[in-house]
Amino acid sequence: MSFCLDTYLQQSDNYEIHASKAGFKDCAMIIRFKADDLVYIKPGDEVLGVRVIGIPPIPIGFDHEKGTVFLPYTKPCHGTSVVELPIDEEEVEKIRKLDTGNKK
Repeated sequence: MSFCLDTYLQQSDNYEIHASKAGFKDCAMIIRFKADDLVYIKPGDEVLGVRVIGIPPIPIGFDHEKGTVFLPYTKPCHGTSVVELPIDEEEVEKIRKLDTGNKK
């Protein structure tokens, strides 16, 4: 399945913004607090069709009960947001393969 986060956010209402126009460190803290499972990736890794920007290690969180992912979404000049959206198991496994194992 091919997925593009930019397109999804424009065409769907099935997501939640937990923070917007925030600093990256604040967004990383929100992800760590809200997710029940975390992986850490490197800046520039591609998640859901978007290259993730941020201070390493970058947390990506999962809520397995709801079937959602929490990720930082940075737009230069606009700051960082925490976006929670539904994700299928195939995409979860793709993200898990990016895990650096570096816990902060």
